[in-house]
Amino acid sequence: MAGSLFGTVWNVQSSNDPAAHIKDYDLFYWDADLSYEAEDAVIRRAALLFADLSAPIELRNQARVHLWFNPKHGLNRPPIRSVQEGIDQFLIECTCLGIDAQGNVYAPYGLDDMAAGLLKRNALNHSPGLYAAKAESYRARWPWLRDVPV
Repeated sequence: MAGSLFGTVWNVQSSNDPAAHIKDYDLFYWDADLSYEAEDAVIRRAALLFADLSAPIELRNQARVHLWFNPKHGLNRPPIRSVQEGIDQFLIECTCLGIDAQGNVYAPYGLDDMAAGLLKRNALNHSPGLYAAKAESYRARWPWLRDVPV
């Protein structure tokens, strides 16, 4: 999902090592079981599967996002009904990007703004403060990126 994909593109465009500035590798799934225990079991299995990788892997059940988002960010989020719906709501449109297990690319806002480094606040995500922090973090790593007012 997201950062490992667009970050790799921006790194290549910046003549950086492809893995530079990528904080973690996100893997999303959706499961109706909202229990912490079920998600934790998947995370533990994935940790064994990816144990030989030196990169941090973050695996999250998108069906549970609404349960932890408010305690973490102080903002309410409605339940997410699919992995695609989770991607649809990322803070910045050009980062709404995922590739499924079959290699299908999901980019609801297209790929042009990502390639051009244009950061636009996603109208489906009503968190302007979180957007500003995320955009600032991206510009610190890839200074050529530009904000585009909505």
